[in-house]
Amino acid sequence: MTEEPLNRFGEVTAVVVGDVMLDSWLRGHTKRMAQEAPVPVVAVEQIEDQPGGAANTAVNLAALGARVHMVGITGADPAGATLNATLGRLDIEGLVIVRSWRTSVKRRVLTDGQIVARYDEEDEAPLPEAAERELIEQITRLAADADVVVACDYGGGVCTPNVRRVLCDLSIGRSEGSRRAPILVVDAHDVAAWRDCRPTAVLPNYAEVRRLLGEGDDHDRVAFLSAHSEDLVEATGAGLVVTTLDGEGTLLHRRGRQPHRTYATAAPDTMSIGAGDTFTAAFSLALAAGAEPERAADIGQAAASVVVRRQGTAACSHEDLLRALRPDIALPPERLAACLERDRAEGRRIVFTNGCFDVLHRGHVACLEEAARLGDVLVVAVDSDDGVARLKGPQRPINRCEDRVAVLAALGCVDYITVFDEDSPTELLRLVRPEVYVKGGDYHPRPAARGGAGRGAGRAGAGARLRPGPLHHGDSEPDSRVEGPP
Repeated sequence: MTEEPLNRFGEVTAVVVGDVMLDSWLRGHTKRMAQEAPVPVVAVEQIEDQPGGAANTAVNLAALGARVHMVGITGADPAGATLNATLGRLDIEGLVIVRSWRTSVKRRVLTDGQIVARYDEEDEAPLPEAAERELIEQITRLAADADVVVACDYGGGVCTPNVRRVLCDLSIGRSEGSRRAPILVVDAHDVAAWRDCRPTAVLPNYAEVRRLLGEGDDHDRVAFLSAHSEDLVEATGAGLVVTTLDGEGTLLHRRGRQPHRTYATAAPDTMSIGAGDTFTAAFSLALAAGAEPERAADIGQAAASVVVRRQGTAACSHEDLLRALRPDIALPPERLAACLERDRAEGRRIVFTNGCFDVLHRGHVACLEEAARLGDVLVVAVDSDDGVARLKGPQRPINRCEDRVAVLAALGCVDYITVFDEDSPTELLRLVRPEVYVKGGDYHPRPAARGGAGRGAGRAGAGARLRPGPLHHGDSEPDSRVEGPP
């Protein structure tokens, strides 16, 4: 299901319309504070210029394999020349150069990886009429052969009412049944201004949602957005609404359906700049390639997870995305539960087992293989390092948790892995709700001293049936004796 849309990325023609900028990163070290103000003196050693804003979205589309046209404005200045040259090397053309315009630049000063200052250059003058006419001519010409148009409206002056009207005509034509009209994806600070366009999708962040709805809940953003899913679709006029939540991932809203959540990769703020542009590019491209909206959101999140591991304003290539979409079977409990709900809805039988797996031997492997044959999905819960130490003493574990998880993940019989820190898997069993709970053939409940939950863990399985596994050489190693259902 995932690979088929990815294989069609090279067939998609995309047009990006919007506010471009140059992201400039000034990196160096600081050894002293300035005399004239309480600020560090940074000795700049490296300057890195990269396309930003709508231009970064275009770069990511091209890196993912699409044919890309960029419609935007730069000035006839050094920053504009750098931006045009960088895009030109990627065969992305279409920027209109206006002599009276100043190219937008965001300069970030970093020392030892920390941003200590940022200063911007922007042109707040109205867009000249001649430049607007040229933009509209380009949009009309390029959109005729496009599969998707991405509008990046950050208030920089390109998406004027007249430009927006042209894009609205394209989107309305598609919603009224025109097969030749491209889909319209809008990434805008003010999505309400695009409501009459009936875009295919809009991508507001949480602050923009608060302004749109006039309310919000900063304590539980996911719950608030889920409760207002239909309101968001109605307020934006879009077929799809993707609310972006930075480190909490995204929620995809569709009329009449429960929101679909994606999960982000945690990253420092300095590493996540531009990740939203990457998400927009991959999500839009996946939609244009025929992916279901939920799958497109997953693809967008996978692409964003690539760039948050890189410095500066980065792009995700097609190869990067393929690697990122390889199943990650080691999941936190809440995300595991969401995956299992989908498996259960498709009729798959869930099997659960748990242990320390500190020194993995053939007895473990045989037991896991036998457990996998009892159902369709095998979940392995692994004791944390602290949990192993409490169970076996301060000299254990021999292998760290991440190493134990990596070895288990290499076994073909294991579908999901999660780590728990509690003395008993009781709460995890309530969350997972397996049909079968498997233990080694020499299984003995853990003593009550570890929380007294030996028999309670079984009741937590919501009807799970204890199925002792086979006894193989090595099963008597202490980490196979983990409490389970009665």
